[in-house]
Amino acid sequence: MTTTLASPRSLAARRFRRNRLALAGAVFLTAVGVLALAAPLVAGHDPNAVDLAAFREPPSAAHLLGTDSSGRDVFARLVYAGRVSLLVGLLSSLAAVALGTLLGALAGMFGGPVDAAVMRAADVVLSFPSLVVVVVLAGVLGPGAAMLVLVFAACNWPTACRVVRGLTLSLREREYVQAARAFGAGRLTVIGRHVLPAVLPHVAVAGTLLVAQLILLEAVLSFLGLGVRPPHASWGNMLTDAQNLTLIQTMPWLWLPPGLAIALTVLAVNFVGDGLRDAVDPKEVRG
Repeated sequence: MTTTLASPRSLAARRFRRNRLALAGAVFLTAVGVLALAAPLVAGHDPNAVDLAAFREPPSAAHLLGTDSSGRDVFARLVYAGRVSLLVGLLSSLAAVALGTLLGALAGMFGGPVDAAVMRAADVVLSFPSLVVVVVLAGVLGPGAAMLVLVFAACNWPTACRVVRGLTLSLREREYVQAARAFGAGRLTVIGRHVLPAVLPHVAVAGTLLVAQLILLEAVLSFLGLGVRPPHASWGNMLTDAQNLTLIQTMPWLWLPPGLAIALTVLAVNFVGDGLRDAVDPKEVRG
């Protein structure tokens, strides 16, 4: 009787599927993503269409989640806002992780002056709060989703960089890497063939958790008027009406849907990130 050894990838997938919270988070994020992509089909209304005759109407058959202070359909704005908030979080996280992975691999593999330059650059970036950078660039370039992606990526690459640098310093001492170098493989070749495949699972975990942070940060900045500009909707700027205590108490349909969307999406992303971490490195699982 022969037994087949499962690959590390299949074992990680099996561990992830056993994590019920991570699986539930993945299902929820898939549903949110599909809903956002299908916004033109499911919204039922133009998210930016102003109808003063429908001023702050409560939920009804005509408007499933009611209307806002400009008579715009809250449900339509909610699903279209999901596109913006998810896109900002995903794009900025991908850009930050890609840049951090590249610089971290170069720093770890080349060492010396390259390592010192990259790590000092990371220290400089970490010394500037993202909020201050956003305020400055919002004044220079104007608020917007593109500006947020640029700032988030520029301010968050050191996290992935430090993770990849530490892993690369360990990997470059392994026997198979030393053998590749002895057979004439250049450092860039070693990075592409050996380092990147080994660090990608860990980078994916860091990137997933970063998505949750950036979605939440985008919501905060848009709420403050430093992010996505109206009339374009994001979950953050949909909460603007929540600054009024009377509206919070009497018209929950204006702020509760975007608030729940932010909270549940961030929670689901964190569940998926925790599940990926435990699947990739089971030694980190806590009892």
